[in-house]
Amino acid sequence: NKGDRNRNRQVKRRRLSGVANGIALGVRRLAVIDLVTGDQPFFDETRSTVAVLNGEIYNFRELRTDLEKRGHKFFSRTDTEVLPHLYEEYGVKMVEKLNGMFAFAVWDSVCRRLFIARDRLGQKPLYYGKFNNQLIFGSEIKALLSHPNVRTSLDIEALREYLVFDCVPAPRSIYEGISKLPAGHSLVVENGEVRIESHWTLNHHKRSPIPSIDEAAEELRWLLDDATRMRLVSDVPLGVLLSGGIDSSTIAAFAEMHSAQSIKTFCIGFEESGFDESSSARHVAEFLGTDHSEECLSAEHCANLLPEIAGWLDEPMSDPSMVPMFFLSRFVRSEVTVALGGDGADELFGGYPSYYAGKLIERYLKLPHFIRKNVIENFIKGLPTPREDIGLSFIAKRFVRALEITDPLARHFSYFGSFSPDEQESLFAPALRSQTYSDVCHPARNLSNLCHFDTTTDTDNMVEIMQFLDMKVYLAEDILTKVDRSSMAVSLEVRSPFLDSRIAEFAAALPRNYKLKCDTMKFAFGKTGKYVLKKAMEPILPASVVNRMKRGFVIPTGSWIKGAMNPLVRELLAPDRIKKQALFDPQYVERLLTEHETSTANHAKKLWSLLVFQLWTENWGTANQRTSLSTGTNF
Repeated sequence: NKGDRNRNRQVKRRRLSGVANGIALGVRRLAVIDLVTGDQPFFDETRSTVAVLNGEIYNFRELRTDLEKRGHKFFSRTDTEVLPHLYEEYGVKMVEKLNGMFAFAVWDSVCRRLFIARDRLGQKPLYYGKFNNQLIFGSEIKALLSHPNVRTSLDIEALREYLVFDCVPAPRSIYEGISKLPAGHSLVVENGEVRIESHWTLNHHKRSPIPSIDEAAEELRWLLDDATRMRLVSDVPLGVLLSGGIDSSTIAAFAEMHSAQSIKTFCIGFEESGFDESSSARHVAEFLGTDHSEECLSAEHCANLLPEIAGWLDEPMSDPSMVPMFFLSRFVRSEVTVALGGDGADELFGGYPSYYAGKLIERYLKLPHFIRKNVIENFIKGLPTPREDIGLSFIAKRFVRALEITDPLARHFSYFGSFSPDEQESLFAPALRSQTYSDVCHPARNLSNLCHFDTTTDTDNMVEIMQFLDMKVYLAEDILTKVDRSSMAVSLEVRSPFLDSRIAEFAAALPRNYKLKCDTMKFAFGKTGKYVLKKAMEPILPASVVNRMKRGFVIPTGSWIKGAMNPLVRELLAPDRIKKQALFDPQYVERLLTEHETSTANHAKKLWSLLVFQLWTENWGTANQRTSLSTGTNF
């Protein structure tokens, strides 16, 4: 109508290129809210402040209402426009007002200040580097690599961290000179200086008085309901990623409650029955009455997808679930543009098996030495080599391997990683070994010092330290990076209600026993994690879902490396290729591959990490040469 056309013309007149003296801002937008007038960048009324955003601000309507009462004028219906006005009111403290997943940049032309911030839990990434006295930043490394001033090479210490953590934790990246802005941090450039500051960290001081478990469950239900409701705002089709576990089923249940019509749910399965969860997802979908769709991932699909994934994965990340996540994202994007997921519940509410293992080791070490060494451990070592990274044999052997590590922090990360520091000594080529002697867990040790506890009320905090580290490292730099890269590659936006900061703060303030309950016989069977979440969902979900054992998003890499993917693995890990790179010992790599192929040992995790790294080098350069591939990015 005529009113809309006039408003559109006003908005177009306000648009600038985002380029001024000494500053340039650009953005590629996935239009989700306000498809007509939501294009960026956005300015304040005086045009002195400009902002660009990657992500979503979920409470933008409440913020806008308050800003309008303060006299601010808006020209669109999008969330991004609140940013320059918030900056006018609160300056860099504006970030404290936001509930969302975001990486944004605000340029203050009066103070000549650049303010960049990343959301509290790291749902949206941000990379930066200083080259030729210029700060260059973006949502993806390939944005920086496409700039002519960026010259960089492989960071060997980052490679070591990748081999331990399956990813490169912030603030490093795989490239020298390019850094990640850590979750919950901001970056300010002013007067020729760059400052990195924390704008949020999780406080573990316990509530007083401590609520009863029923009171806590009721409060959690309300928080999850509200967080899900906020993330349903969209001007494009929306659905839910459903695995059938309690995390995704919780989100699907609340989404269905708030939807005027049956919510769309999506799941993928595997041809291998031991990895297939599609029947569980189907059961939940039938119970909730959702509009459910599913697809099947095979070894052939995986082999075909890997080169495509490597084409956009500009930093190596060896989490095998990257493949099914990309496959699922592409499947989901055929029907919707926004999807809700259940990420974050395990870190916040103590759901990972490694938390059980840490407590179990404490009790195990109290057994007589003779029983431990001569009976239990000898029995476990005699178990057959597991074909895959699942099952009792795999868990038991991983447990015994962890016993050999005395440092609790290094032991915890050994459950996730591929190569221990000692194993890296065998992996690296002789010329590199002398360069890689630093404590690879040192960054994690520094992070653990940021985990604040009230020792007067909770001295048993090792589990919570592990949760905090997983939130900072595994969640922010592995899981959420995996989800962001996989979904953005197909223009799908994934939102995670569990990662609402109110829920994170609520979980951290509860006693450890409300999350990982250790004073029950069920503890020995790994069934007491996420205790308060299970209590909260008992009135809403079937008992079979609430009490279901934790299942990760895993794929049968062990079998696939021996089978359909073996030609690709053999090609990329060939001795001549490894020797030419001069990073790894080709004889050691060949031994790993031969032992795995002959079922002498299960080296699937190690081989997968090396395979992903080789795919990355094929697409993004070598240790001695920068790749100058220019491609699109978020901003």
